[in-house]
Amino acid sequence: MPGVNPESFGGTPPRTDVRAGAVLRRTAVPAGVLAAVVAAFAYVGAVDPNEPGHYPACPLLRFTGVYCPGCGGLRSAHAFVHGDLLTALQDNGLAAVGYPLFALVWILWTVRAVRGRPSRIDLGPVHLWSLGALLLIFTVVRNLPFGGWLHP
Repeated sequence: MPGVNPESFGGTPPRTDVRAGAVLRRTAVPAGVLAAVVAAFAYVGAVDPNEPGHYPACPLLRFTGVYCPGCGGLRSAHAFVHGDLLTALQDNGLAAVGYPLFALVWILWTVRAVRGRPSRIDLGPVHLWSLGALLLIFTVVRNLPFGGWLHP
């Protein structure tokens, strides 16, 4: 019977609206993070960091002459947005590898949110120390004479 409320006959209302609302609530944060990342990449893609005056200089590089792990990251993102993967790797190889890794983590996060599963990443001390060691090694090597190929 069209227009009849199923609750008036002792039935339960359809679950599709409730489930859709729950899925939208669970995916709101991943969607917001995606929107922020897309906006940041769109800005960096539109405003070329290779031209002076658009972005501040890295303070560590400016005051000490030492390349930090993030030096060249904006140029790498700009090249990545324009599809120049080789230049992105040359500007900051660690960042260029991190972009697809972030995309993979975001996809897993969103799929788990849609399914209603917890979306946490449990990194143990070994993982965190390994990540720190990778950043430290990358930073040291890119500042040594033989690591010139890692300069932005």
